[in-house]
Amino acid sequence: MTHAPKDADARRAITPVICYPVAGLPMPDLALYAQARISAKKIGEVFAPARDAACFEVPAGSFFRISCPEGPQVGDLNIWNKNDLSERFYSGKTRAFHGTHLSAGESMWSSFPSLRPMAVITTDTLEWYGIDAFGGSVHDVIGTRCDPYTGNLLSGTQYHHCCHSNLTRALADHLDIPLREAEPHVHDVLNVFMCTGFTRDTGQYFMKASPVRQGDYLEFFAEIDLLGALSACPGGDCSSEHSSDTAECHPLLIEVFKPQSGTLGAWASPRKNGYDASHGR
Repeated sequence: MTHAPKDADARRAITPVICYPVAGLPMPDLALYAQARISAKKIGEVFAPARDAACFEVPAGSFFRISCPEGPQVGDLNIWNKNDLSERFYSGKTRAFHGTHLSAGESMWSSFPSLRPMAVITTDTLEWYGIDAFGGSVHDVIGTRCDPYTGNLLSGTQYHHCCHSNLTRALADHLDIPLREAEPHVHDVLNVFMCTGFTRDTGQYFMKASPVRQGDYLEFFAEIDLLGALSACPGGDCSSEHSSDTAECHPLLIEVFKPQSGTLGAWASPRKNGYDASHGR
């Protein structure tokens, strides 16, 4: 066992510094998006069945909404550049920019080398929740997704309706490719509606019953052409189970809305990151 140095308290008392101040980030024009949303027309919908997943497509400059039409349910969301699957949601950098949980006005950022906004949250009916007394909040970018490999490692199970497998099957079916080709594209998620945090004593990832109720929703503006996949987690509202056939589960609804011509003015999709990729050579 090591011993604390004499100046341990002074070291702990050092004021933290924000690693990535966000003042320099491109800011979404939320007022413009809100105005365009008023007259937007619904152009499609997809249901992610309970304990399963579904893919959906969203044209750049359109909106998509994820809602709970029947009851409390969390979902695991993947998004890709529809035209280039190598550009996909980067949860780690999104977390570094915006924090452990996302809400209205914050973006889902894409992977290197593009590093640009893929979608911005425009409406969050759970924004009121904030951070609770346990340090929990909603819509996290800290959990990776429930998966069969961890299940097998921890309990020796062969459970196939966890979110990783759900997303893999949905993507394979949507693109008509084998599972082995689809699986590498599945990535760390935005845990939609999930209420999570880290314990104060051990720093472990925790979940608790989601505050989401029938009719709640999270709505996004697509900054680029998107392919999405959403899994209705087999944990239901994640009050006690994470991957199970016993938890009460409900479907999730994805709706896509297209603004009327001219309502977005001169808006254009953000360009890919401008770094020259020379890496010092």
